[in-house]
Amino acid sequence: MIDDIVDKRSIKLFIILGGFFVANALIAEFIGVKIFSLERSLGMEPLSLNLLGVDNLAFNLTAGVLLWPVVFVLTDIINEYYGQRGVRLLSYLAVALILYAFVMFYVGIHLTPADFWPQSHIDPSLPETSQQAIRDKVSDYDYAYKLVFGQGLWIIIGSLVAFLIGQLIDVAVFHRVKQATGERFIWLRATGSTLVSQFIDSFVVLFIAFYLGADWGLSLVLAIGVVNYIYKFTMALVLTPVIYGAHALIEGYLGAELAADMKRRAAA
Repeated sequence: MIDDIVDKRSIKLFIILGGFFVANALIAEFIGVKIFSLERSLGMEPLSLNLLGVDNLAFNLTAGVLLWPVVFVLTDIINEYYGQRGVRLLSYLAVALILYAFVMFYVGIHLTPADFWPQSHIDPSLPETSQQAIRDKVSDYDYAYKLVFGQGLWIIIGSLVAFLIGQLIDVAVFHRVKQATGERFIWLRATGSTLVSQFIDSFVVLFIAFYLGADWGLSLVLAIGVVNYIYKFTMALVLTPVIYGAHALIEGYLGAELAADMKRRAAA
């Protein structure tokens, strides 16, 4: 039985793509707690944008945005060869595993730490000045652990709802475009569906997490959503050649006949 699964290229490919899809979704959720400056990371001074009456906006983004474009590229590739059912299965699985992970994080941060552990990051063999420098940065390892892994409930809800809605919209737009254009214009159905779904995703997560969960003003939420979408829009365009490269690799791996049959069944 296992040999049949491993030897069948379509099944093996689904497992590989699905594994990367779920892994990227999980990692994006976990590292998303960090907010970074895109401009400073690129060695530039932060921009000072004015949108919807909100001043001094810059590209301060969650670290998760590094991986979400990859998730949506994988969505389009899976959509191409395994159809809506394949994407929905992996999307529901990713959400379930993310929820499971956050439950485990909740349990983990409420465990009583061993007496030595909160200071275990400080090497006692170092000079006292070096030890103090470490304490000035992180005085309590257990507290830092809680801060990093203990994301707010509204942020978790907003992120998961936005992800699931974005995935379902991506699937629907992708197939509408493919029905209209056939096998032509891979870039239009892949990049176009990503641009639409990421637009919805950008505002849903902020609306739930910060408008409902943190009492931010609507204009601030919308302004930050626009900034986030500008980044996602740019990345979707930049990654378009990657989609063509991935298609070429998959077609070579599956063979023209099997690939054509899978795409036909996926479209149906």
